[in-house]
Amino acid sequence: MATLHDPPEQLSGNASPTALVQRLAQAGAAMRLGLERWRNDWQVFAVIVGVFLAFFYLPVGVPRFDNAVLEALHLARWYAQEHVLLCLLPAFFIAGAIAVFVSQAAVMKYLGANAPRVLAYGVAAVSGTILAVCSCTVLPLFGGIYRRGAGLGPAVAFLYSGPAINVLAIVLTANVLGPELGIARAVGAVVFSVVIGVLMHLIFRKEEQGKRRAQMMLPEPEVERPLWQNGLYFASMVGILVFANWGQPQTAGGLWAAIYGAKWGLTAVFALGLALALVRWFGVRWWQMLGIAVPTVVAALLFPATPLIPFVIGLVGLSLLTSTSQNSELSEWFGQSWGFAKQILPLLFWGVLIAGLLLGRPGSEGLIPSTWVSAAVGGNSLLANFTASFLGAFMYFATLTEVPILQGLLGSGMGKGPALALLLAGPALSLPNMLVIRSMMGTQKTVVFVSLVIVMATISGLLYGTFFG
Repeated sequence: MATLHDPPEQLSGNASPTALVQRLAQAGAAMRLGLERWRNDWQVFAVIVGVFLAFFYLPVGVPRFDNAVLEALHLARWYAQEHVLLCLLPAFFIAGAIAVFVSQAAVMKYLGANAPRVLAYGVAAVSGTILAVCSCTVLPLFGGIYRRGAGLGPAVAFLYSGPAINVLAIVLTANVLGPELGIARAVGAVVFSVVIGVLMHLIFRKEEQGKRRAQMMLPEPEVERPLWQNGLYFASMVGILVFANWGQPQTAGGLWAAIYGAKWGLTAVFALGLALALVRWFGVRWWQMLGIAVPTVVAALLFPATPLIPFVIGLVGLSLLTSTSQNSELSEWFGQSWGFAKQILPLLFWGVLIAGLLLGRPGSEGLIPSTWVSAAVGGNSLLANFTASFLGAFMYFATLTEVPILQGLLGSGMGKGPALALLLAGPALSLPNMLVIRSMMGTQKTVVFVSLVIVMATISGLLYGTFFG
């Protein structure tokens, strides 16, 4: 029964078409909202049930599972102790410096979408010869040049070549595993970086053409300081990264052993060069630099057997200096470096935990038994080479650790072809590496890049095993 408070349509008993449409729209919106809430509630419920079942059936007490969990934690601890402070943090500062102090024009000149192909791929392909980095340490450096406008092909070539074309690792491979395998690794890595870069460029050429057109319209930026000053500044940071991570060689004598014995002295020399560059060319006051240098030197004198302590003090001092600086360039340097750290570190640690859980550490086992691995990569079949490439791509290898691992696998019956396949796929990729690459390039490009590495490593191993096995 209508009342005086009802709208005219109800009083008359006939609703207008406009009112009916509005009511239907409101009802539809309410229904959609209810369905959305229902779907969200069911998603939350499914996650809760899934987590509950996972914990309910958690195989705690099963020796292999318990050992795999311990291996994951051991690998994460080792990674934090041996790799983050000496490798990743300096790499973050280098990447941040690339983003701030390297002009976009300079990156585009040598690596950009409009750069001459021979120059771009040549620079990217040999870049790894001066960087003793692993598949994770190269990520912030790749992110730095990719964000500054490097073409996809040259950037990916650098991403692969950084950890793959490591002179020290190639020399160690030749000394331990034989000159044939060392030469094959060196040639394969150089060819890989160029071929994979070119294929990535061709596969995503439409996007690269758009980037090329955009770069052609960019104005020529003003140069803040001469190229030689920026060159010395970056050389000092690269020197710190390289020599602080210089690995102990197999033999007690020779050049590599001499460099290893003087690694911290050489690191200190490059740190002094960085300090002078910051004071001379980047506006840092001498008394500010003394505030970092004095505690670092005192710590080095007090703890000569623990060089990590003065190294960390120097890093903390540099972080405080740049984060609180009134100089816009220095503060932006810290901001860019911190941005890389926030993006990369969480993904890396999750990836390391998963890799340790599944595959364990060198010499130890995770959920996947090592006997399965040895049995799967014996001989020189297509399946053996693919298995070596696939497992190598997902395993994590710190710089130089792939050599003793392969030495053990070869002793267990691994074929020479699968050994080369693992050498070409393993150091350049890892599960943590893939997670971070996806956040930078997207899922599609990451899948294509990883697939190209695995396929090419498989073919290379098959050919090498056929002719030299």
